[in-house]
Amino acid sequence: MEAAHDNPTPTRCGVVGGGRMGAGIAHALLLAGAHVVLVERDEEAAEAARGRVARAVDGSVTRGRVADAAPLLARLATATDTKDLADTALVVEAVPEDLGLKTDTFRRITGAVAADTVIASNTSSISLDLLADAVEHPERVIGLHFFNPVPASKLVEVVVGDRTADDLRQRAEEWVRSWGKTPVTVRNAPGFASSRLGVAVGLEAIRMLEEGVASAEDIDAAMTLGYGFPMGPLRLTDLVGVDVRLGIARYLERELGPRFAPPRLMADMVERGELGRKSGRGFYDWTREGD
Repeated sequence: MEAAHDNPTPTRCGVVGGGRMGAGIAHALLLAGAHVVLVERDEEAAEAARGRVARAVDGSVTRGRVADAAPLLARLATATDTKDLADTALVVEAVPEDLGLKTDTFRRITGAVAADTVIASNTSSISLDLLADAVEHPERVIGLHFFNPVPASKLVEVVVGDRTADDLRQRAEEWVRSWGKTPVTVRNAPGFASSRLGVAVGLEAIRMLEEGVASAEDIDAAMTLGYGFPMGPLRLTDLVGVDVRLGIARYLERELGPRFAPPRLMADMVERGELGRKSGRGFYDWTREGD
């Protein structure tokens, strides 16, 4: 099932969850030469996911990374049943950040694939060991935490669980490098490295906005111009989803203590439906943005 020669990426891969992140992961695997099965909850969602991947591939054509979209999209299949993952060697779970949903997804994946299929999670904070509890042969479970937007991001966090096989860690790092990205390997811990640090900065930025220290634009400019951040923490929260980051903050508060308690402003925004880019409004007005 593995790709031959100098390409370590498995020939047949699966992605479960076709939202912005899942579509980006599918795009990365297509660029690596894999055949990809993208699984969504129903036909409408699957069609929407295919559209997201197609737009990402078109972007690669525009940037000159590939000459023609057609060969890549010919290797993309969409499905509504995990049974279609039966012949994959790697499956990446990319469903929303909810333990119950992810655990159920892991159970469905393990019931559909071969005993040696690697099962990876794109989770940004949930314990990999809890997810591995739902899997037969948990030594094949690893975290592959991609960053948004996947095509532009150069980082993938490789998360190693207590039962993850040593050779799988090495293989995963090789996969990430073959995708043109850099692996950062961390042990399984609440928030791993990137989410823990990123959420800490984001929460403090929201507290500053809540206290009237500065505007969202000026807080973000302080970090992009003063510290070299590619994007300010408030704009990044809008891109990730205010609700997604609120969920991560609450999880980290439970696991690591009150320093991760989310500001009232954050919870109020989610209650009002101001979720960031996906809802059109968050810390910024995205209805005025070009994309």
